[in-house]
Amino acid sequence: MNVLLTNLALAGFFLQVPLVAAILAKRLWRNFPLFSLYAVSNFLATAGLYALKAAGGSPRQFFYAYWVCEGIAVLLGFGVVYEIFRTLFGEYSALRRLAIGGFRWALTALVLLGIVVAYAQSSGDKNPLMAGVLLVEETARTIEVGLLMFLFLFSKAFGLHWRQHIFGIAMGLGIFVATELVGVATRAYLGPIAFQTFAVARGVAFDMSVLVWLGYLLVPERVTAGAEVPNRAQLEQWNQAIMELIHQ
Repeated sequence: MNVLLTNLALAGFFLQVPLVAAILAKRLWRNFPLFSLYAVSNFLATAGLYALKAAGGSPRQFFYAYWVCEGIAVLLGFGVVYEIFRTLFGEYSALRRLAIGGFRWALTALVLLGIVVAYAQSSGDKNPLMAGVLLVEETARTIEVGLLMFLFLFSKAFGLHWRQHIFGIAMGLGIFVATELVGVATRAYLGPIAFQTFAVARGVAFDMSVLVWLGYLLVPERVTAGAEVPNRAQLEQWNQAIMELIHQ
């Protein structure tokens, strides 16, 4: 199992090399700065953790390094979802304002939740700090999965096409966070006994996500025409309704 985990980590590292190169070559950070930062930080975290392990770092050091990197990844992943919705609602100021406000409140709630449960959560882990971390991550992943499901359900109304880069970003992230949600929930319930199974599932899902992102960046993007968005008028109506509510 340890050999499998090591191989998955190495595969993820080597897959991220062309992904980061493609992001830099296509200057993706101009349109998707948070996703670019997310991808680059994951690459650096993978390299750093592997280097720490190869250098003979103690389990305690690896534990804290891993969960610091994981916390950063969770926040940036949440930011990527925000960036997707902000991009899609770029033409609709009221919907964009509503989405931004919702993300701010959700992020504030996550921070407060982490503080509250860090020493009070009862789960399969006897360590209260670990229990709190898992609950916060589970909550964040639940929000991310819910938002991405909403996005795909209304993809036509949003003018989202399967050959757009933004669709690939959302799909790749969806594969990873959905697997992460199931894994974290199982890990929180069963405790450390489920760690290796969770780690394998997470590694496979992450490598698949990187492949999806890399594939979308290497294939020419198709821009959705206005005629392919039959529900654009409905979005405009929602935007107008929210603007009227704001100005009342």
